[in-house]
Amino acid sequence: MGYMSDVKSTRLAGAGGAIFGGPARVKGVYIVSSGTGGSVVIRDGGATGTIVATLDTPAAAGMVYMKLPEDGLRCATDAYAVLANVTAATFFYA
Repeated sequence: MGYMSDVKSTRLAGAGGAIFGGPARVKGVYIVSSGTGGSVVIRDGGATGTIVATLDTPAAAGMVYMKLPEDGLRCATDAYAVLANVTAATFFYA
């Protein structure tokens, strides 16, 4: 039995950055929240690209794992994340 796809990961902190510099499907994200309500915005096409999803984070310090449904979020150009009031986030993509 073979694998359907190779899953990779990227950890981002601060204001965010590139998840992957090419087409990708974001399959999950592990978020470390800062204690203040925040968000993780996933974009297709860089920092000003099309918003694919906005994930709100809790107003409490801690960790949250979000598995995205089905095949994940498709970013046809490149996958990028903007972090607000988030300590760090690790993205799983294929």
